[in-house]
Amino acid sequence: MNISLETKEAFSEVDEFLELLTDELRNKIPKDLRNLFKENKDNSYIKKINPNVSIKEQNLKDETLAIIALLNLQYLCQDEEEKERLKKVYENNENKYRDLLQIDFNDNNIFKKKYEESEDIQKENKSSISIKEYKEPIFKKIINKIKKLFHK
Repeated sequence: MNISLETKEAFSEVDEFLELLTDELRNKIPKDLRNLFKENKDNSYIKKINPNVSIKEQNLKDETLAIIALLNLQYLCQDEEEKERLKKVYENNENKYRDLLQIDFNDNNIFKKKYEESEDIQKENKSSISIKEYKEPIFKKIINKIKKLFHK
């Protein structure tokens, strides 16, 4: 299994997070899953998680937060009402994220932006292009007059 460095670092953060849990909570998470995090973490990456500071303020990786949220939903949360509430929160977050992607990558918006950019470039080019009047050099005029005399 080829795991990216970013994921290995996230596994390191998750493993450290799990070490901060009580034995009772930690044992709710399957041992195989805990071993997966432990065996595939980046041992050189050390993130000190402070248990006295909220998880939002820890500057954890997004992937770490997603894994912790999934572990919380699947294994740690025992109250069915709380699970349903969390599912709704996660679903709302996912919908907001999709809406943002839809706005950013909407075909019409992409082409509209490209069209506006090309119009701006065309306006700049038109304003920077100046028309020069072509003037024939004096020597060329004299040579052409001489040629006309011989052709008659």
